[in-house]
Amino acid sequence: MFAKLPPVTRALLIANAVVFLLQWVAGESALGVALESMQLWPLSSGDEYGAPSFWPWQLVTYGFMHGTFGHLFFNMLALVMFGSQVEHQWGQRRYATYYFTCVIGAAICQLAVGYVTMAMGGEAYPTVGASGGIFGLLLAYGMLFPHQRVMLLIPPVPMKARTLVIVYGVVELFMGITGTMPGVAHFAHLGGMLFGWLLIRHWRRRPPTRGGRGPRPRMRIVS
Repeated sequence: MFAKLPPVTRALLIANAVVFLLQWVAGESALGVALESMQLWPLSSGDEYGAPSFWPWQLVTYGFMHGTFGHLFFNMLALVMFGSQVEHQWGQRRYATYYFTCVIGAAICQLAVGYVTMAMGGEAYPTVGASGGIFGLLLAYGMLFPHQRVMLLIPPVPMKARTLVIVYGVVELFMGITGTMPGVAHFAHLGGMLFGWLLIRHWRRRPPTRGGRGPRPRMRIVS
């Protein structure tokens, strides 16, 4: 199954797994300190707040880091199930462009939220995870295959892909506004979906560079 994954999805899967392994073995070593600077830190963080500073590369590197194995597992599961189908449909270049646009867009939204939070006296904390890109892929899947039926893991409820996107978007917005599940970057997830939607809208104004449709996907299981 791994060998049959399209190349960009497979490369992203390997990169995320390798970085997580480095995080696990680094601990408090010099490597661990270096990896800490790859996390996405707020714009106002730094020595004044006792936290690392923001650097431009963090807009991308944070998307390869994860806090726990469960965080990594579910993101990579969604990457394989949704990302592989989107890559088959779009091709490698467009797929990679879209994914990293969503990752960067999610980071921009999270930086804005972090700036406001710290201006109100909040603490500086880093953001990690590929979830911004994953939520962008979920949106793309729902737009490419709106009537494809998918099934949640918890609860095991089948629904159309388009419905799944709407449900996830509404839930993330509600949790972000109400502060439900603190420690989860809900607005970063929404940012990944927003920037993905904007890019798809831009592309749809121009003829696609790759004709034909990919294979019809089967039912998918998502968390």
